[in-house]
Amino acid sequence: MDSWIAYRDFRFLWFGNFFAFTGQWLQLLSIGWLVKELSAGSSVGGLLVLSASALNTLPGLVVNPLTGVLGDRLDRRKLAIVVQSVAAALALCFAFLVDTDYIRAWHAYAYVLVSGSCLAITQPLQQVMISNTVPRGALTNAYAINTLTVTGTRIFGPFVGGILIASIGFFWNFALEAALYLGVVLMLIRMRTPYVSNVSNESAGPRRRITPIADIRDGLRHLWREQREVLHIALLSVVPNTILHPLWFLLPLFTVEVLQAHADMGGYLLAITGVGGLISTLCIATWGFPTKRGRILFATTILGSLSTMLFSQCSWLWAAFTVLAVMSFFQAYFRTTAGTLVLTIVPDQYRARTMALLAYERSSLIGVSVAVGVLADFTDASIAILAIGLLGLSMTLACLATLPRVRALS
Repeated sequence: MDSWIAYRDFRFLWFGNFFAFTGQWLQLLSIGWLVKELSAGSSVGGLLVLSASALNTLPGLVVNPLTGVLGDRLDRRKLAIVVQSVAAALALCFAFLVDTDYIRAWHAYAYVLVSGSCLAITQPLQQVMISNTVPRGALTNAYAINTLTVTGTRIFGPFVGGILIASIGFFWNFALEAALYLGVVLMLIRMRTPYVSNVSNESAGPRRRITPIADIRDGLRHLWREQREVLHIALLSVVPNTILHPLWFLLPLFTVEVLQAHADMGGYLLAITGVGGLISTLCIATWGFPTKRGRILFATTILGSLSTMLFSQCSWLWAAFTVLAVMSFFQAYFRTTAGTLVLTIVPDQYRARTMALLAYERSSLIGVSVAVGVLADFTDASIAILAIGLLGLSMTLACLATLPRVRALS
């Protein structure tokens, strides 16, 4: 926890990210179970649940490129404050709608779509601002500690959310989500960003006169000519972030169909994924990386795919808990490794556009989730999970054979 202790501004960012990710995991759990309840008896229930959960990634198709431009042009902290304020207001309004008799499944779709637009802006900024709150030498430790805000909240948010759904209904889940986003705003108001490169500051004036399209093209040109390995990392990231990710959306179906359990147990399952991620984060923050980071990217993706396939065959509750924790360990290890690599090698004036590019792949998650949902409706949740594990493994082996630049990254 060295960076957390040493740098005041990083602590404010850490708490803000903790609140933000808790709200996002709470929303993921709540929307999935809400749509499952509203679509009870439907022949396409699996498709409805998965598409509702994944829909928040769709706005990224349009928003992510603009996020990168705005993040490199404007004050990142102030931009995040405005967007998180909007997200808090939206969550509170939806909480009151859920508490009425007028709530329908399409309302959940609309809410996820609008809140996903806010997420597409704030998520890359949350990562980029790490490099603006600590010096370069502390970046690996700080990024790993920041990953605790993802893995730790995956324990807390779904655990509490599942209990709330089972005991008093959905209203308080979304009201709590709104309160958490407000907490982000309060933390960012106190935070400052002292570690911004002089190159970025000096170039801010002239670049304001460049069109957003030209800014995007400039960022892509830089990566293609100078740091093509970052584009290759983005390609490999498709496996854990897009191909394997629908597993989280399938948990409500898997919980009911295979484990014969309900929303509280579904919350525990999603929460256990945070345990594996928490362990991987503490390992990196304490000991760093045991070998070349390029090799780690491939190893964790292969093992994550194999763990997904194994989870599909778990009909015993404790086996499901264990395998899910192992899979999340490898997924979190991959994301922390990739994130520290990118923030370390990419100059500050290109970081927001680069992180937005890495997040852009999540926009295709809705298409993959729809396909997985259709497969789950025609077969079952276990076969759908097995299929995405096989596809992830095949894609990783193909990348291993064709992306030597990634393998060589230290």
